[in-house]
Amino acid sequence: MRNFDYHRPTDIAAAARVLAEREDAKLLAGGMTLIPTLKQRLATPTDLVDLGRIAALKGVRREGNGLVIGAMTCHADVATSPVVREAIPALASLAGQIGDPAVRHRGTIGGSVANADPAADYPAGVVGLDATVITDRREIGADDFFTGLFETALEPGEIITAIRFLLPKRAAYQKFRHPASGYAVAGVMVADFGDAVRVAVTGAGPSAFRLDAMEKALGASFTPGALEGLNPDALELLTDMHASAEYRAHLVGVLARRAVAAIA
Repeated sequence: MRNFDYHRPTDIAAAARVLAEREDAKLLAGGMTLIPTLKQRLATPTDLVDLGRIAALKGVRREGNGLVIGAMTCHADVATSPVVREAIPALASLAGQIGDPAVRHRGTIGGSVANADPAADYPAGVVGLDATVITDRREIGADDFFTGLFETALEPGEIITAIRFLLPKRAAYQKFRHPASGYAVAGVMVADFGDAVRVAVTGAGPSAFRLDAMEKALGASFTPGALEGLNPDALELLTDMHASAEYRAHLVGVLARRAVAAIA
């Protein structure tokens, strides 16, 4: 690591000021990605702004027809929260499948969503549950948030403060887990809102995406059989040392059918 100045603000405004005033300041949430990146000298920020002391960024609450989760709420708290388990059991299940216990007790929902790792679990939850990403400046709909590989609609210095999930009638998340890292080789969130169905995929492409064909099929018949033959086009998916694009396309179809079966 190289030298940097370390800041621990106690409110969002103070954190935003440091980001605006310093040449190359970075936000530190759980540090699950940033700290290894610093150790490898792949990033050399002038300042680190630790959000851990900002109480307003933590916690879970019901708000109308939505569930609001503070950006600094760790995965373990989402997984075990009675509020989350009652409102959206599929989201609690998703959080409980992230990494290992050490990661779940340190990593945060806001940090994961902002990092936009293509194999992370939360992006499928954000897109599949029609969430809204709330920042210190505005609100960004899920369909507009993830823009590419490790890329989002966030502007420089913008801070995620919370994520508001729309409550579905029923939902399920299914994942093919990498045995070492716990990341999703592929993961699928299926959510039925009554008047619409959303199917979101993570791990298979450069960023989380929806499958329109599956959504339309499930809107007509919410059964696993309705998804037969509707696997995504492998030409649009990722190939790496863990799985080929063709295998990921197959996995997405299998996981989507399993999610529907778990619901229906």
